[in-house]
Amino acid sequence: MKITRRLLAFPLVFVSLVCLFAAARAQEKPAAPRRYLVYVGTYTTKTNSKGIYAYSYDAGTGKFKALGVAAETADPSFLAVHPSGKYLYAVNEIGEFNGEKSGAVSAFLIDRRTGKLKLLNQVASRGAGPCHISLDKTGNYILVANYDSGTVAVFPVQKDGQLGKYTGFAQHAGSGVNKERQEGPHAHWIATSPDNRFLLAADLGIDRILISKFHLADGAFTPNKPNAGVKLKPGAGPRHAAFHPGGKFFYVTSELNSTVTVYSYDAKGGTLHELQVVSTLPKDFSGENDTAEIAVHPSGKFLYVSNRGRDSIAVFAIDPVKGKLTPVADIATQGKTPRNFAIDPTGKYLLAANQRSNDIVVFKIDPATGALTLTGQVIEVPSPVDIAFLPLE
Repeated sequence: MKITRRLLAFPLVFVSLVCLFAAARAQEKPAAPRRYLVYVGTYTTKTNSKGIYAYSYDAGTGKFKALGVAAETADPSFLAVHPSGKYLYAVNEIGEFNGEKSGAVSAFLIDRRTGKLKLLNQVASRGAGPCHISLDKTGNYILVANYDSGTVAVFPVQKDGQLGKYTGFAQHAGSGVNKERQEGPHAHWIATSPDNRFLLAADLGIDRILISKFHLADGAFTPNKPNAGVKLKPGAGPRHAAFHPGGKFFYVTSELNSTVTVYSYDAKGGTLHELQVVSTLPKDFSGENDTAEIAVHPSGKFLYVSNRGRDSIAVFAIDPVKGKLTPVADIATQGKTPRNFAIDPTGKYLLAANQRSNDIVVFKIDPATGALTLTGQVIEVPSPVDIAFLPLE
């Protein structure tokens, strides 16, 4: 057989194609886990709830299976899962703890097989009515916002998952124009910046986003002078906020005037610059409404806000360059008072937690438009307030 240059070249072409394919696969992002534990925080006061509920979740099908009560505890309204997957933390939104005018923060050990939670310890939250909790990016600190007292605090996470004595604390001061809701400070949300250098807190009572320098070495925080925060429109009532995955934009939903304020974020100085304010409501809606949760889709293409009163999820498209919002849809949550919602880590489904109809309604997310469609799946849970995911694989 005569060997030609064409035949000699074929193996080289084949090997090159294999190498290119392997390189492309290596650059792909790892697939998101398919199996999760899902925890739901609730209100137990004057409800039938026992505490924190657990579910198994298949992200491929969007199907849930109830695992029952994971832990009996008082008013565990907001949850945070440790990045190690070993621990779960919850605020106990109560007004008195161990004789103090304070709520509590509970630390739990997670049984990844059954979903059950074992209490490790509880500490005073350093203020009454703790309503929001998050972890810093290292998982070494827990951040808590206390609504009734208008305070925020930081607690260290010890090696065994227990919470230590607080390392940072601040008492907010001031009031707003709404005499019923803004008679004093009401801290409602707290989190660190994407690079973990700053701590941001939303205070509904004083219409401010407060910005502090976060000291990772000891868990303390100090005002980010001279840029220690931004003031929103009087009476707006900032409730929750979310960073864009790219880190350049910051979105705040204001409960009292049903708006989203868009900011550009300067990571170097930890500063915010207002770009846009948009309503979460259709122009023809004239009823009472309070916004609740806000979240950016993992793709960075869409933003979602829940409306209580309108009982809907407002959907916005995000300009990838300017960060500004364009309304896409307003989707009924098929229940009453969507106090919270969560987008699953794959970005395929949105879970709307309807507090007063005692259910979580599952929607499928259109990856092209961000619009929501019902899956037909409804999870019954008493007074749901927060949803947290824990990947299992």
